[in-house]
Amino acid sequence: MSSSSALFHHRSKANGRHSFPFNYLISFGGSGEDAGPWHASFHSRSPCLAGNISTWTFFLFLSFLSCSNNTLCTMRPPVELSVFLLSLLAPGVLYAMNNTPALQEPLPILGMGMVVLGSVLLLLLLTVRHKMKVDPLFYVFAEFSFTCMVGLTNALEQDGFISGFMGFYLKKGEPHLSTAYAVMMSYWEGVFHLVLFHYIIHCMFKGKSYRSLGLLWAGSSIAHQIVLIPGVVIGESCRNQHSCLLCVMLLETISVYHVRMCAGKYGSNIRPVFWRNVPFFLLPFWVASVLFSRHREMPVVTADKIVAEQKKGLLSRPVDLLLSLLLMGSMAFSVFRGFVVLDCPLDVCFTYIYQYEPYLKDPVGFPRVMMLVYLFYALPLLTVLIYGLKTPGCSWMLDWTIFFAGAMAQTQWCHIGASLHSRTPFTYRVPADKWWPVITPNVLLAAVPALLALRCHTNPAFFMKPVPKGQTDNEKKKK
Repeated sequence: MSSSSALFHHRSKANGRHSFPFNYLISFGGSGEDAGPWHASFHSRSPCLAGNISTWTFFLFLSFLSCSNNTLCTMRPPVELSVFLLSLLAPGVLYAMNNTPALQEPLPILGMGMVVLGSVLLLLLLTVRHKMKVDPLFYVFAEFSFTCMVGLTNALEQDGFISGFMGFYLKKGEPHLSTAYAVMMSYWEGVFHLVLFHYIIHCMFKGKSYRSLGLLWAGSSIAHQIVLIPGVVIGESCRNQHSCLLCVMLLETISVYHVRMCAGKYGSNIRPVFWRNVPFFLLPFWVASVLFSRHREMPVVTADKIVAEQKKGLLSRPVDLLLSLLLMGSMAFSVFRGFVVLDCPLDVCFTYIYQYEPYLKDPVGFPRVMMLVYLFYALPLLTVLIYGLKTPGCSWMLDWTIFFAGAMAQTQWCHIGASLHSRTPFTYRVPADKWWPVITPNVLLAAVPALLALRCHTNPAFFMKPVPKGQTDNEKKKK
C-alpha cells in the first residue's frame, strides 16, 4: 500500500469509515512498488491531462460525499458545486472511450453512454441523500449539466482548441456534430445551459423560485431538439419542397419513427447512438409541463394600478405598440424565409437566397428545418403574443414570453453563428458586403422576444387578472 493510500486508510479507519473508494482511486497511479509521483505516472503511462483531472475531480467529489456523512464535518459542500465537479468527469470519460478500441463501435457506444448516465444518476442520488425532500427536476438539470460538458468538449475540439476526445463519437456515433450548426449548439449548451443549470440548482436548494429560469431552459432545449432531429435526416436528397414539408411536419409532431422516410446528408448514416436523443427530446417537454402546472408567483400590484393599466389602449402604451410592430416584422420575416426555403419562384426569394443568405440552402439541412419551424410554430405563437399585448388580463404572457425568448435565443444563436463559422463552406456563408442587412434582422429576431419577456416581468400589471368592477384596495381592507 502506498503512503498516501495508507494515510487515507488510517484516517478513514479512525473515523469509522470504509475507505475503499479512496484507496481504489489513489491506486490509479500505481500501488505498492509500482506507485510513484503523479508526474512520473503521467510521463510513463502517457494518460491525457483531462483524464487525470477528471480522476482527481472524482476523488474530490467522493471526498465531499464522505464529508457529508462525517459527524466531525460541520459544513457540506453546496450541491451545485458537487454537480459541477461531477460534470467535469465528462472529458475524461470521452478520452478513455476514444482510446479504447472495444468501445468504438456503434452499439458499445450506445451501451456505454447509458452506463455513464446511469452512474451519474447514482452519484447524484448519493449527493443529495441527506436532503429530506428533493425536487425531481433536480436530477434532470444535473444530468443535463453532464451532457452540457460533453457538448462543450465537442465544440472546443471542432474549433481546434483541444484534440483526442470526440473522434470516435463523430465517426461511429453522431457525425453531424462536426457541422457548424452543431458546434454553435454545443457552445450554447456548454456555456449558457451549464451556467443556467447550476444557478437553478442553487436556487432550488436555497428555497428560491426558479420557475422562470426553468421555462427559459425548456424553451431553449425544445427548440434545439425540434431543429436537430429533423435536421439530421433532411438534407441533400430532400430537394422536393412537398416531401420536405411533409417530413418536417411529421417529425415536428414527435413522429420520430418516420425519420428514415426522407434521409438527407446524415440521415442515411444514422447510428444507434442517435436514438439517445429521444429521451433528451421528451424530457424538456415534461419539465415544461411540470413548470407550467406549478403556481406562478405574482408580484404585489395594487388593484387601482391594475385597473389604470388595463384601461389604456395599445396606442396609449408606446412600448407595447413598438413591440407589437416588431413582432409583426418578425412574422413577416419568418413567412418570407419560409417561402425562400420552400423554393418560392419569386425573384425576391431567388435574390435573397443567393445574394444575401446563401446559408439557407446549405445541404446540412438545419437552416431549412429552422425556417420551417419558424413558419409552422413561431408564427402562430407570435400572433398569440401580439394578441396578448393588445388584450388585458392575459396572465399566460408572463410564462410564454420567457419560454419563447429562450427558444428564439437558442435557434438564432446557432443560425447566426453557423452562417459565419469557418466550418460552413465559403459559398454558403453570409457575403461580406451583405453582412449588416442579414445579421441585423436575425439579431432582432432573437432580441425582440427577449425584450418582450423583460417588459412583461418589469411591469406585469396589464397582464394580471382583471379586478372585479368596483373593487379597490380600500374595499379589500374593509373586508
